Amino acid sequence: MATFEVEETEGMRWVKVGLDDDDVRAEKGALNHFKGAITMDVPFPSLKAWWVSLFSDESLLRPRYEGTGTVYLDSSLGGFHSMEIMPGERWILDTKCFWASDGEVKLSVHRERTWTAYWADQGLFWYKTALKGEGQVVLSVPGPVEEVHLVDDQIVVDGAQVVARTSGITLSVRRPARSWLSYWMSGQKLAYCYRGTGRLLLCTTPYWRARLKNESAATAAT
Repeated sequence: MATFEVEETEGMRWVKVGLDDDDVRAEKGALNHFKGAITMDVPFPSLKAWWVSLFSDESLLRPRYEGTGTVYLDSSLGGFHSMEIMPGERWILDTKCFWASDGEVKLSVHRERTWTAYWADQGLFWYKTALKGEGQVVLSVPGPVEEVHLVDDQIVVDGAQVVARTSGITLSVRRPARSWLSYWMSGQKLAYCYRGTGRLLLCTTPYWRARLKNESAATAAT
């Protein structure tokens, strides 16, 4: 299998991928450079993948790098989280979280329920990347990640702070307070409720440089 290392300097982080007669998939446009006997190709997507691309921000055209050498992916003020996919597991990633994975990991599409997509302001079609198989995966995340285990329980967060979850956990969007009066008085917007049994990855605190960049971009847009 490929080896993944997160390197860092001057507050920037990037992923270094080592290949030894192996292959890796990466997000579209994520390549910085590679060296060695490596070839790049883009597997032709299915008709379903083309259809999904019409309604989704997810890129389903993900290049594959194969051979022996080293691949360097683009740097970021945010961070990267490495995780293992085990046989029998199916992980659902938040939008634009996929960064790279072993060639043995199978990528597919998960669609959230229409009502959930509507209340999350994602239109009627909310597609996400789903993973299964066996191997290592790297996620693009805004900050440090904490793994949470749920056993017939729930976790409610103020926004899209869960970057990945196993398929035994469902997502719904609802108001955090029990009554409309409490909702308006609390000042809290609609919350994301994750319920069921499984594991999820929670990212509540972004790296400060990434937060400053996002705040500056938001200020410039207003």
